Amino acid sequence: MPQLLLELFSEEIPARMQAQAARDLERMAREKLAAEGLLPEALKTFTGPRRLTLVAEGLPATQADRHEERKGPRVGAPDQAIEGFLRSTGLTRDQLVEKDGVYFAHTHKPGRPTPQIVAEMVDAVVRGFPWPKSMTWGRGTLRWVRPLKRILCVFDREVVPFSIDGIESGDVSEGHRFMGSAQPFRARDFDEYQDGLDRHFVVLDPEERKERIMDAARTLCFARNFELVEDEGLLDEVAGLAEWPTPILGDMDPDFLDLPPEVIRTSMRTHQKYFAVRDPATGFLVPHFVTVANIQAEDGGRAIAAGNAKVLSARLNDARFFWDEDRKTPLSARLDKLKGVTFHAKLGTMFERVERIAALAGELAPYVRDDAGTRDKAVEAARLAKADLVTGMVGEFPELQGVMGGYYADKERLDPEIADAIRHHYRPQGPNDDVPVQAVAATVALADKLDTLVSFFAIDEKPTGSRDPYALRRAALGVIRILLQSRTRLPLKRFCSDDLLVFFADRLKVLLREQGQRHDLVDAVFALGDDDLVRIVSRVNALDGFLGTEDGKNLLAGYKRAVNILRAEEKKGPLPSGEPVDMAGAPPEESALVVRIGHVEIEVGKALEREDFEAAMRELAALREPVDAFFDKVLVNSEVAAERENRLRLLVKVRDAMGRVADFSQVTG
Repeated sequence: MPQLLLELFSEEIPARMQAQAARDLERMAREKLAAEGLLPEALKTFTGPRRLTLVAEGLPATQADRHEERKGPRVGAPDQAIEGFLRSTGLTRDQLVEKDGVYFAHTHKPGRPTPQIVAEMVDAVVRGFPWPKSMTWGRGTLRWVRPLKRILCVFDREVVPFSIDGIESGDVSEGHRFMGSAQPFRARDFDEYQDGLDRHFVVLDPEERKERIMDAARTLCFARNFELVEDEGLLDEVAGLAEWPTPILGDMDPDFLDLPPEVIRTSMRTHQKYFAVRDPATGFLVPHFVTVANIQAEDGGRAIAAGNAKVLSARLNDARFFWDEDRKTPLSARLDKLKGVTFHAKLGTMFERVERIAALAGELAPYVRDDAGTRDKAVEAARLAKADLVTGMVGEFPELQGVMGGYYADKERLDPEIADAIRHHYRPQGPNDDVPVQAVAATVALADKLDTLVSFFAIDEKPTGSRDPYALRRAALGVIRILLQSRTRLPLKRFCSDDLLVFFADRLKVLLREQGQRHDLVDAVFALGDDDLVRIVSRVNALDGFLGTEDGKNLLAGYKRAVNILRAEEKKGPLPSGEPVDMAGAPPEESALVVRIGHVEIEVGKALEREDFEAAMRELAALREPVDAFFDKVLVNSEVAAERENRLRLLVKVRDAMGRVADFSQVTG
């Protein structure tokens, strides 16, 4: 079946926008085509520094005829309603069909040629494309991320004719800006298009560009017995900057290696888009870098490497200046400057935030490690943790906040645990970031994140939908990960409002779901009112194991049956109170359940007391057979009032015993 090829060729597209642009192009094209009943067998998009490309396979040459039935107003409805329906359908009243007292419109739309639909689709996509930033140029009104130069649009090897703001569609593209022939080339299908780009020094697929960069960079390093310091974010960026990426190994002044390695790597990555290089034996940086050029230089890249080395030296000289100047002032002497740094208009200055974090660290420390030394160090580290925000180095490289504070603390010969806490108190900053393991560092990290959460919830700045400008979801997940990994038994109710506790429950569900756990089990445990996340997760794990057994599944069914009976009885009046007894003449199944539930209550209580939730579940499992037998052989709603009341008391006992472990009514399975 025919193929559609579309290329939108422009001036350079910012690397950070390219991946989303490819996703948006695919989404918009699918939606527009689907709305016309055109479903491609395959659709793929590509993006690069100067082009967005789409190829769709298996589109029909012509849209299928469409028959549509639309329901209208009822017969006898006001004329105004009927006339409005007629206008929307393009029919007359005598063309409407009456069925069951309602008017229906039957319309037939003959299929249109696919190129006509494609032309409309491209126009709508280009005019409505959701670039984060866009511009106009010349005297036109069209907005695009950068000036749009060409539109290649071919269907079934024929140009789809249209014009957008004076840009005529065609079958012409062009290759690399500097290398090879500057002449445009023609392409009537994707194979011709990709071959033309290859001949004109353009790698179309961003994944292929990444692979090309990594393979060549690793080879360059290996030849010198070095190792590339891999950086996925930087790789994404440089792959979006070069159409013909060519890694080059360059040299830097070895004197700069006395700077902190994070400073060197950040300067390389942020300012120059270079990869750092290290010694595989020691892990230390070596005085070299890898830059990615957009051309294949005749001299093998020596001139490019030399020029880049000069620029890097200038940048690192600036970093050395900040490093030397910052160390002249102790962290404690910088705290007053935080009074001039606004944290949030409603939450005061950064100095006031530091005071809150220090106080909170003092309260949290006994839960993490209960000794005076930990508390004192945590309070001191919390006081100094934000001091590097007013240093020259962090002013130049904001991403080094905390890291530089740790280095400056080391240079001041502060306690190593305090320096470690300053360095790591922002961790974890994402799902793949490490959690601080030292007690002091964990305490300060908890205090920092809890203050953020409590403060913003207090001023009603909560995440809504996909909007989370203060990264509160990430902060909550960080608190959860620290508590679970350090096994810290923190009573969250002491520090959090009710809505913040619900927020923590939601974040915990997200975390456990990513680990393959069921969210309804989190609800079942949270419903008990517990706020100790370590204990909650232990309960959830035990509950998951229990419900995975036949005993667990059958007992859950019995529980729900018991609860349904009790709910129905509660509508008639209060349930009978008191203990169930082994009544004379009672069926043996009733007597067996009375005995078993009394034993289970005692043993479950003991297991919960020592937080052995697996043992508690095993005790509940022992209820499975007597509960099944009870429902199979015993009529709860006996005509004898005493029997009925005793059996209801017995069901209450079963419900309550199970409810001590989890709220099984929240379990959906």
